[in-house]
Amino acid sequence: MLRKSLLLMCALFLLGGFTSLPDRLREEMKTSPQHYSQFDVNMGWDVKTENGRTLINGVIQNIRYATMEDIEIWVSSVDAGGKTVSRSVGYVIPRTLNRDDLTSFNLTLPIATAPGSKLVFTYKYNGFDGGGADDGGTSWMQSFESVVSPHV
Repeated sequence: MLRKSLLLMCALFLLGGFTSLPDRLREEMKTSPQHYSQFDVNMGWDVKTENGRTLINGVIQNIRYATMEDIEIWVSSVDAGGKTVSRSVGYVIPRTLNRDDLTSFNLTLPIATAPGSKLVFTYKYNGFDGGGADDGGTSWMQSFESVVSPHV
């Protein structure tokens, strides 16, 4: 009986380990409490406060270009008067993100942000349509605001 239980546990462990990274990232995108969608990217993220800092963990998806390169995500915490209180940047790895691919990003702000606080996200990248050597690409930067939602 112990042997059967052990074999069953091993089988479940191995099957659970075969979930692909893209599948996990798609699930993370769907279940993220905060979202942003534009012509070029979809983003989903979670904001947590830990040890007096703000942790932002998210997923970004390229939905426009054949490839996006050198993606940066900047986040600023803004007070009620519109003044930037803190700022951080995350460099997305891998360096190149193909169309429809997803990857994670992580940032840490050095201060805690309470629910209702405003965050300003700015993302930038170089986008290429796949035209070979003649494809000079497009340098793009976009900003949007988000209000920190309370955890349920």
